[in-house]
Amino acid sequence: MKKSYLKWFLFAGLGLSIAACTDENTSEPTPDPEPGTSSRYVVASTPVGSSGVADYLLTTSDLTQGTISTIGNGIEQDGSYRYYLTLKGKFFSLLYGQGNPGAVTTYSMDDKGKLEKISDFQSETVQIWSTAGDDLLTFKVPRSGNENASWFRINADQSKIVAEGQLNIVKLAGNGERAHYTWATQVGDKIFAPYMSIKGVAPDAFGTAYPDSSWIAVYSYPSMQLDKVIKDNRTSFFGSYGKNGLSVDEAGDIYAFSPSVATNSGKQTSTKPSAIVRIKKGTTEFDKSYLFNVQEKSGGKKVIAHTYLGKGKALLYMLVDGNNQYGPVKLAIADLYNQTFTWITGAPESIVSSSAAYNNNTISADGKTVYVGSNTEAGSWVYVIDIEQATARQGLKVEGGAITAIVKVK
Repeated sequence: MKKSYLKWFLFAGLGLSIAACTDENTSEPTPDPEPGTSSRYVVASTPVGSSGVADYLLTTSDLTQGTISTIGNGIEQDGSYRYYLTLKGKFFSLLYGQGNPGAVTTYSMDDKGKLEKISDFQSETVQIWSTAGDDLLTFKVPRSGNENASWFRINADQSKIVAEGQLNIVKLAGNGERAHYTWATQVGDKIFAPYMSIKGVAPDAFGTAYPDSSWIAVYSYPSMQLDKVIKDNRTSFFGSYGKNGLSVDEAGDIYAFSPSVATNSGKQTSTKPSAIVRIKKGTTEFDKSYLFNVQEKSGGKKVIAHTYLGKGKALLYMLVDGNNQYGPVKLAIADLYNQTFTWITGAPESIVSSSAAYNNNTISADGKTVYVGSNTEAGSWVYVIDIEQATARQGLKVEGGAITAIVKVK
């Protein structure tokens, strides 16, 4: 199974499928659902070795052992590139339409633990997808041409767009380039939206003349009125295209993760380290006393994505080759409070693609374990990771497909 990391981590690793299909196959994978099940895991997997196929949604109650397969099983998604969220007991499958309108399909879990489609409507193609209160908050962000990004509030109960607006991203950047949001995170009654500064002009649309700065736009919610822009020059931008760069801990402090992968004419140009910085609760300024130099602690590696695990711990997806932001990754655990870094033993040394890092609801109820889908040359498994010990073992095997997302649905 040989896939490019650009294709699979940027899209498949974010919970997206690979091609357009329209039919549904609703036969169930093993183990079969049991009546009265309170929650189950949805494993999105794209069949391997075929063209013109989309993700299959497989369901299971156990990620620690056994085998499931895409062959003859699951609910087939229609359309290319899907990403997945859960909110208020519903499972949302959003289509990235590559410039065309994107569908939003809503599922609920029936009393037998099976996914049941309850809504399907058209939206815009979006590059940012997150949750805020009772809403899915999505952004459509043009990389060139149009100077305005569009935002949409999709109410989870109504499964429809209830508000929308536009944001001038050229004015926001204020430097002759354009702001390209990497994510949107709710913090109280605000939305913190980190962004890259990009040229927006071919042939180097995502190149920048400002590789050594970082920005977070702060908006009031739900009005989406700009309050301020937080700026810093200790790191490069936070997150990356379609990768979350912010997390909020239990104390309300915000941690921002920089991969230091800014480019100009295709070459990395940032002189700043891949690092984590902090914004203390109730403030809109960076805490100048905090800089976690992950690149130094890891022996020169860069963090391209992360999942917050609770109690100050974060799962880090570290680039095997720091010069290739689309290349394979290796997993590590960071303690954000003590600024310590530990490689996870028992996990693959080179993961071609993984389940979506932004879905962090696959942590066990006791907070001791997290489940991560990993696709390697040898196959696809869910890895069971002991957070405290930083150890991993193989759990559920997924046959016939590459894991693109794992989401727990109640």
